[in-house]
Amino acid sequence: MTEAQAGTCPSCGAAATGAFCSACGARVGPRTCAACQAPLSPRAQFCHRCGQPAGAERKAAVPGSERTAWYVAAAAVTVLLALIVFKVVRDRPTAASPDMANAGNSAPGTAPGSPDAGGALPTGRAPDISNLSPAERFLRLNNRVMDAAARADSATVVNFTPMALGAYSQLDSVTNDERYHAAVLHAQVGQIAAAEALTDTMLLRSPGYLLAYALRGEIAEFQGDSIALRRAYADFRAHYDAETAARRPEYADHANVIAEFRKKAGT
Repeated sequence: MTEAQAGTCPSCGAAATGAFCSACGARVGPRTCAACQAPLSPRAQFCHRCGQPAGAERKAAVPGSERTAWYVAAAAVTVLLALIVFKVVRDRPTAASPDMANAGNSAPGTAPGSPDAGGALPTGRAPDISNLSPAERFLRLNNRVMDAAARADSATVVNFTPMALGAYSQLDSVTNDERYHAAVLHAQVGQIAAAEALTDTMLLRSPGYLLAYALRGEIAEFQGDSIALRRAYADFRAHYDAETAARRPEYADHANVIAEFRKKAGT
């Protein structure tokens, strides 16, 4: 090998062969710019063509990957928040409480969030529910989540929905009204399959159950599933008269849900 081929280390001046100096370990030989691929001299600190730091080959790739990670995270959060409040934040024809946020358990004449309303206070520390029955815990936690959803408080919805569903799972017996509340909780946090499974159970227990069709329709509308939405409308219309005659107590509690869906279904 000739002297020209051997070369000289740009760092310590020692004779060097190969890619690295055997004396100090510095890189020997031609280099290229990571940004524009221009050839760099062994001692170059910056690219003479584009100005990119000569030793920033790995660092240059980091900002792009970090930006991509942030974009993905931001998109995921946006989708989650949209699912949490998909019913609550939509434009509505009146100023009434949103359908999906209607807990339907306040006593007549009581203000939402008051002690007599059976719901949690809209703000402040969570109530002590350790001494309540499973049914009372589910009712209290469900009301707290519904109130938070009505205020678009997604943090409270996310934090308290698992607690509410946990209380639901401990119920000794379950009514269709409680199934409806649990299905709404699932739907608000994007657990659509679980919500639809509960609508199936509602209809198995009470064929023609209007709240099941209403929730199916809301989910279909949110997902843009026109076929499922038309089916929900048709089923609702087919059973409306008979179910209204049944005078189920929960139909009065959720009268605004049924009234709005009836209008949409053209009943």
